[in-house]
Amino acid sequence: MRIGVFDSGLGGLTVVQAMTQVIKGAQIFYVADTKNAPYGEKTPEQILQYSLNITKYLINTHQIDALILACNTATSSAIKHLRETYPSLIIIGTEPGIKPAIEQTRTGKIGVLATPATLQGDKYQTLAQTLSSQKSVDIFEQACPGLVEQIEKGDMDSDVIKELLETWLAPMRENNVDTIVLGCTHYPLVGQSIEKIMSCNVSLIHTGEAISKHLLTLGTQKGHLNEGELQVHIHTTGEIQIHVVESIIKTYENIHSIDVENH
Repeated sequence: MRIGVFDSGLGGLTVVQAMTQVIKGAQIFYVADTKNAPYGEKTPEQILQYSLNITKYLINTHQIDALILACNTATSSAIKHLRETYPSLIIIGTEPGIKPAIEQTRTGKIGVLATPATLQGDKYQTLAQTLSSQKSVDIFEQACPGLVEQIEKGDMDSDVIKELLETWLAPMRENNVDTIVLGCTHYPLVGQSIEKIMSCNVSLIHTGEAISKHLLTLGTQKGHLNEGELQVHIHTTGEIQIHVVESIIKTYENIHSIDVENH
């Protein structure tokens, strides 16, 4: 199986990391669209065009069998159009894990950290309203403008990141939030800081594992055997902090080979 994965930057590599624990006998082609990052502060029309361009590249250059939108913002803006345009392609998006958060919370208080575009999108709003109406929970939403850019710089322990997180998380901590949805694939990279600032036994929900299992199910239905070596190819459209890529790659399992290229 040939799998295309894309995000506005390095965050989607957390999804690839989860895939390396589930998927075998495949080639993963990852595109970090750093030239146009961050998506979370672009218009839906811009995000749709970026998504279409990358999908065409992955299909034409790498003949992919499956496409993973490892970006909540791109999923919200583009997945419907992409599925209509490429009906034979396996296409899986990324959505904030509100459902597992509702199932796990003990206090009934759930936090959601996401980009402004994700929180404003119809897809998220419909999901949040539908699920929260099924069970009595309080959802504390927090847009995190600028966090993706800070993470892309590569210093996950910077004072700037800590100050931003402290400001955003203080109301959640005071309101006894015990489960936080990481509504952007970049945010697991600062998960330890979030846990430290919350200073309680907080559960962090991100969706890489669920995406990987769903991909395996759909791929198997189309004949994927899930045996053999796994290769990862990382492509970037602009500048990238290679030391951050290397630190993420160190957590990968079951990899036969990996390479990084700039386009």
